[in-house]
Amino acid sequence: CDEYTVIKVRLETGRTHQIRVHMASIGHPLLGDSLYDMPIPEEAEEEKEKKTKQFRRAALHAWKIRFIHPFTGEKMMFETPLPEDFAVDFTNFI
Repeated sequence: CDEYTVIKVRLETGRTHQIRVHMASIGHPLLGDSLYDMPIPEEAEEEKEKKTKQFRRAALHAWKIRFIHPFTGEKMMFETPLPEDFAVDFTNFI
């Protein structure tokens, strides 16, 4: 519980909880994920709380989405900046 990694993931489908389930299944749940987070030793709970207090939700953000419109066939792409709660110095999480 003392190391965090920022990752970029590309999905082929939009399956619900896909990233959350897969990351938890390999032992690397998302920061702030209350559903798929793995149990941690009791002595590490205070340290985890200190590091994750900024995230009151899973630290997951879809910054870009591309798809073909199902009716018009037009290629669509949308981007959005990171939310304010992501504007942190991640060196504090290591």
